[in-house]
Amino acid sequence: QVQLVESGGGLVQPGGCLRLSCAASESIFSISVMGWYRQAPGKSRDLVASLFRGGTTNYADSVKGRFTISRDNAKNTVYLQMNSLKPEDTAVYYCNAVSNSRSSWGQGTQVTVSS
Repeated sequence: QVQLVESGGGLVQPGGCLRLSCAASESIFSISVMGWYRQAPGKSRDLVASLFRGGTTNYADSVKGRFTISRDNAKNTVYLQMNSLKPEDTAVYYCNAVSNSRSSWGQGTQVTVSS
Protein backbone atom coordinates (compact mmCIF):
# COMPACT_ATOMS: atom_id res chain seq x y z
CA GLN A 1 0.00 0.00 0.00
CA VAL A 2 1.40 3.37 -0.99
CA GLN A 3 2.42 5.71 1.83
CA LEU A 4 1.46 9.39 1.49
CA VAL A 5 2.86 12.41 3.32
CA GLU A 6 1.23 15.83 2.99
CA SER A 7 2.91 19.16 3.64
CA GLY A 8 2.43 22.84 2.96
CA GLY A 9 -0.50 23.70 5.18
CA GLY A 10 -0.59 26.70 7.45
CA LEU A 11 -2.29 29.95 8.34
CA VAL A 12 -3.07 32.36 5.51
CA GLN A 13 -5.17 35.49 5.17
CA PRO A 14 -8.28 35.57 2.99
CA GLY A 15 -7.28 36.07 -0.63
CA GLY A 16 -3.92 34.43 -0.05
CA CYS A 17 -2.33 31.35 -1.59
CA LEU A 18 -0.90 28.04 -0.44
CA ARG A 19 0.52 25.03 -2.23
CA LEU A 20 0.04 21.62 -0.68
CA SER A 21 2.31 18.73 -1.55
CA CYS A 22 1.67 14.99 -1.29
CA ALA A 23 4.76 12.81 -1.52
CA ALA A 24 4.18 9.16 -2.35
CA SER A 25 6.39 6.25 -1.33
CA GLU A 26 6.29 4.77 -4.81
CA SER A 27 5.91 5.84 -8.39
CA ILE A 28 2.66 7.72 -8.99
CA PHE A 29 2.85 7.09 -12.71
CA SER A 30 0.77 3.94 -12.44
CA ILE A 31 -1.62 5.07 -9.71
CA SER A 32 -5.17 5.13 -11.05
CA VAL A 33 -6.27 8.32 -9.37
CA MET A 34 -4.91 10.73 -6.81
CA GLY A 35 -7.01 13.24 -5.00
CA TRP A 36 -7.22 15.89 -2.35
CA TYR A 37 -10.01 15.82 0.22
CA ARG A 38 -10.79 18.14 3.09
CA GLN A 39 -12.62 17.87 6.36
CA ALA A 40 -13.76 20.78 8.47
CA PRO A 41 -14.70 20.30 12.15
CA GLY A 42 -18.04 18.55 12.47
CA LYS A 43 -18.32 17.95 8.75
CA SER A 44 -17.74 15.05 6.39
CA ARG A 45 -14.56 14.50 4.39
CA ASP A 46 -15.27 15.81 0.90
CA LEU A 47 -13.47 15.60 -2.40
CA VAL A 48 -11.71 18.80 -3.43
CA ALA A 49 -9.86 17.72 -6.58
CA SER A 50 -8.83 14.54 -8.34
CA LEU A 51 -6.29 13.69 -11.01
CA PHE A 52 -6.62 10.53 -13.05
CA ARG A 53 -3.72 8.63 -14.57
CA GLY A 54 -4.62 9.81 -18.05
CA GLY A 55 -4.55 13.43 -16.96
CA THR A 56 -8.25 14.13 -16.44
CA THR A 57 -9.01 16.40 -13.51
CA ASN A 58 -12.14 17.02 -11.48
CA TYR A 59 -12.88 19.77 -8.99
CA ALA A 60 -15.54 20.50 -6.43
CA ASP A 61 -17.72 23.39 -7.56
CA SER A 62 -16.63 25.44 -4.57
CA VAL A 63 -12.98 25.47 -5.69
CA LYS A 64 -13.25 25.59 -9.47
CA GLY A 65 -11.16 28.40 -10.89
CA ARG A 66 -9.23 28.81 -7.64
CA PHE A 67 -7.52 25.45 -7.01
CA THR A 68 -5.34 23.42 -9.37
CA ILE A 69 -4.21 19.82 -8.93
CA SER A 70 -1.02 18.71 -10.66
CA ARG A 71 1.68 16.09 -10.39
CA ASP A 72 5.40 15.64 -10.86
CA ASN A 73 6.02 12.02 -11.77
CA ALA A 74 9.77 12.38 -11.35
CA LYS A 75 9.28 13.45 -7.73
CA ASN A 76 6.34 11.10 -7.04
CA THR A 77 4.48 14.14 -5.77
CA VAL A 78 1.02 15.59 -6.30
CA TYR A 79 0.30 19.23 -5.62
CA LEU A 80 -2.73 21.34 -4.84
CA GLN A 81 -2.26 25.00 -5.67
CA MET A 82 -4.84 27.02 -3.77
CA ASN A 83 -5.43 30.64 -4.76
CA SER A 84 -7.93 33.24 -3.59
CA LEU A 85 -8.42 31.37 -0.36
CA LYS A 86 -11.58 31.95 1.66
CA PRO A 87 -12.35 31.33 5.34
CA GLU A 88 -14.63 28.49 4.28
CA ASP A 89 -11.59 26.68 2.84
CA THR A 90 -10.39 26.12 6.39
CA ALA A 91 -10.06 22.39 6.98
CA VAL A 92 -7.66 19.50 7.30
CA TYR A 93 -6.60 18.52 3.79
CA TYR A 94 -5.90 14.86 3.03
CA CYS A 95 -4.18 13.25 0.10
CA ASN A 96 -5.62 10.03 -1.32
CA ALA A 97 -4.36 7.48 -3.81
CA VAL A 98 -6.26 4.62 -5.40
CA SER A 99 -4.07 1.88 -6.83
CA ASN A 100 -4.96 -1.75 -7.56
CA SER A 101 -8.36 -1.13 -5.94
CA ARG A 102 -6.66 -0.08 -2.69
CA SER A 103 -7.18 3.35 -1.18
CA SER A 104 -4.43 5.03 0.81
CA TRP A 105 -4.59 8.20 2.90
CA GLY A 106 -2.05 10.62 4.24
CA GLN A 107 -2.12 12.01 7.77
CA GLY A 108 -3.54 15.36 6.71
CA THR A 109 -2.33 18.94 6.84
CA GLN A 110 -4.20 21.84 8.44
CA VAL A 111 -5.15 24.86 6.35
CA THR A 112 -6.55 27.85 8.19
CA VAL A 113 -7.78 30.91 6.35
CA SER A 114 -8.28 33.80 8.73
CA SER A 115 -7.45 37.45 9.17
